[in-house]
Amino acid sequence: MSIFGKLLMAFGLLVLVLGGLIACSPLSALNAVTPDSGYNKTAGIAYGANPRQQLDIYVPQADSAAAQTNKAGKPVVVFFYGGSWNSGSRKDYAFVGDALSSRGFIAVLPDYRVYPEVRYPEFVKDSAQAVAWTLQHIKEYGGDLSRVFVMGHSAGAYNAAMVALDPRWLKEAGAAPQQLRGWIGLAGPYDFLPIENPDVKPVFWFPDSPPDSQPVNHVSDAGNGGLPALLIASHKDKLVEAPRNTGGLANLLRQHQVPVQEVYFDNTSHASLVVSLSRPFRHLAPTLDQVAGFIENPPQK
Repeated sequence: MSIFGKLLMAFGLLVLVLGGLIACSPLSALNAVTPDSGYNKTAGIAYGANPRQQLDIYVPQADSAAAQTNKAGKPVVVFFYGGSWNSGSRKDYAFVGDALSSRGFIAVLPDYRVYPEVRYPEFVKDSAQAVAWTLQHIKEYGGDLSRVFVMGHSAGAYNAAMVALDPRWLKEAGAAPQQLRGWIGLAGPYDFLPIENPDVKPVFWFPDSPPDSQPVNHVSDAGNGGLPALLIASHKDKLVEAPRNTGGLANLLRQHQVPVQEVYFDNTSHASLVVSLSRPFRHLAPTLDQVAGFIENPPQK
């Protein structure tokens, strides 16, 4: 594709992103203008038996400046995408793998089962299983087991929160939250009962949605070992209410003396917050800088 063609594609994507229309084709367009150099990608690694239980790993190339700063072992970020637990594919988020690897981090992007194949809590179990696989194997890729983080956007931020806050799921997968160094949530729904979104209602067994499905109900010093958190949201988010979800969870964590950083941006929406990680749209917000700063210097537990 010519440079002019890529510019046209990027411009068209910008219109869609700023309109909040993040779907498969715009994300594919974004990936088309994302470099495929600077990292080594290993795709389609199975962490379970189901076809959706696969993950991709992005490792910074040894000769990159970012990789040189982490010779002793690179920080690891397991990233979960959103999609209302109804849709999504790790292949649409190559720009996240590129963004994280550009800062010298190993990025692990798993798929997980979604509705209607499964309902809560199966996608949380998948997320925990993917994290457990990472803890067991990422050293083979140059990862530092003392610096493993979980991260997600939207529904994926929920998955990350549940893995970090509710010890049941990692325990079932043969691991524990205490093996993580911290977690990062972008525009996450952490407190959303009673459910109003019709697409989400059947995912959480509405009207009998279990209270234990809510991350805010798992904030505990003993439960998560005081795992540090970075919570980022947009003031203009019209899909996930930031004061209730990001703000409410941050306040609960502070009440339990859990280290938390709470950041809000003015120029992003619910959808464009994750897109601001990509090279063409980093001008929207310093999301990657915030994430990198937290990973490189997380608060003490």
